[in-house]
Amino acid sequence: MSKLTAHVGSARDMGRRFSAAFDRAAAGGNFEERHVTFLSLEEMMAALTPKRLELLRYLHRTGADSVKALARELDRDYKRVHEDVAILEGAGLIVREDGRLSAPWEALTAEVSL
Repeated sequence: MSKLTAHVGSARDMGRRFSAAFDRAAAGGNFEERHVTFLSLEEMMAALTPKRLELLRYLHRTGADSVKALARELDRDYKRVHEDVAILEGAGLIVREDGRLSAPWEALTAEVSL
C-alpha cells in the first residue's frame, strides 16, 4: 500500500527523517517513504479542509485530465478548485504527470510531534 504521511514539525524533523532514510538505504534497507511536513497544525488544517480532502479522494479514485475537468466532475467553481489544486500540489499531496492530476496514495496519515 502506498502511504503518504503528513507531519507537523520543524525543518529539523524533516532532516532527521531524511538522515534515517539515507542510513537505511546505505545499509541496503527500505528507504521508499513519502512524507510532507507542515510547520504548524494550523497550516496542516488549513491545507486539508473537507473540500480538499474530497478532491484528494476523487483524484485517488479516478484522477483528472485537467483542473477544468476536475471542477466539472466535482460540480465546483473552477477558481476554487484551481486554488485547492495549487495548494495541495504545492504541499506535495497531488501529483501532476503530463498534465494529468492524481493522488496515488492509498492512505494519508497525519502525525503531530509534541
